[in-house]
Amino acid sequence: MRYKLGKSNKLKSKTTIDRLFNEGKSVTAFPLRLVYLKNDDDARIKVGFSVSKRLHKTAVARNRIKRLTREAFRLSKPIYFNNSSTSYAFMILYISKEGTTFEALHNAMTVLLEKFAKKTAQNETKTP
Repeated sequence: MRYKLGKSNKLKSKTTIDRLFNEGKSVTAFPLRLVYLKNDDDARIKVGFSVSKRLHKTAVARNRIKRLTREAFRLSKPIYFNNSSTSYAFMILYISKEGTTFEALHNAMTVLLEKFAKKTAQNETKTP
């Protein structure tokens, strides 16, 4: 199992981000929302993280939440995406007004990725 979240996994393409928000689907497990879209890239997973400037005024608070969210995703990634052959583009949004702890984010990330796995498994069984 690889627990890395390296440079090749960062979502940086503006066109991919625009497509993600225009055509993507979403799953929510409060305080996180996952917007996803099938991707045609080489890397299996491209992921970006966002915290609203309107809800969290200081950069210190936003950066802390993004750091904790990245770590929760990094630890959960091998469990859900090691055997996946399809590539996805993700944007994980923090949607709560309050701050958080790592334990709460890690639990929410686990629930979020479980919902994502169930939703994509249902979609794959529907389309032959």
